[in-house]
Amino acid sequence: MSDAAAPAEPDAAPVPTPERRSLRPSLSVALVIVVLDQLSKHWAVNRLSGDRNIDLFWRLRFHLTFNSGMAFSKGRGLGPIIGVVALIVVVGLLVSLRRDNSPLSTVAVGLVMGGAIGNVADRLFRGDGWFRGSVVDFIDPQWFPIFNVADIAVNVGGALLVLGSLFAGRRMSGATP
Repeated sequence: MSDAAAPAEPDAAPVPTPERRSLRPSLSVALVIVVLDQLSKHWAVNRLSGDRNIDLFWRLRFHLTFNSGMAFSKGRGLGPIIGVVALIVVVGLLVSLRRDNSPLSTVAVGLVMGGAIGNVADRLFRGDGWFRGSVVDFIDPQWFPIFNVADIAVNVGGALLVLGSLFAGRRMSGATP
């Protein structure tokens, strides 16, 4: 027998390209965030309707609100614009993974994408028309605006992206941490 490579078996799984390998973990993180976000919002709408609150500890409570604007309830009525911008951000993040697919950026992008998709889903499916829905918010510290799981993911993911950029900049400049 020769040492030449044998032809690939027809049942062999295709080897993922580097782009696909870098997208899979981010998409998995995003999927987990979307599921957790939508399940928690479903629970909040069913459990907290009728002005019911659940006090947890200190000033933290669950209190249901609906946000038709963006962060901190600014921009009410701009749901269609906010939704389209969020989708553009998701696409931009997917493209950015081709340049930087470090573990930190992979998780960070997944968190931001999952949070953005979770809130866009509310705008799409919790209203009277296309992007006319309101985002379900229910985590209320009473000293900060009310938020949800998607908002947490976007903020943590955004912070991780900034940290990753800072560390990457230090590595490129040759600075030691």
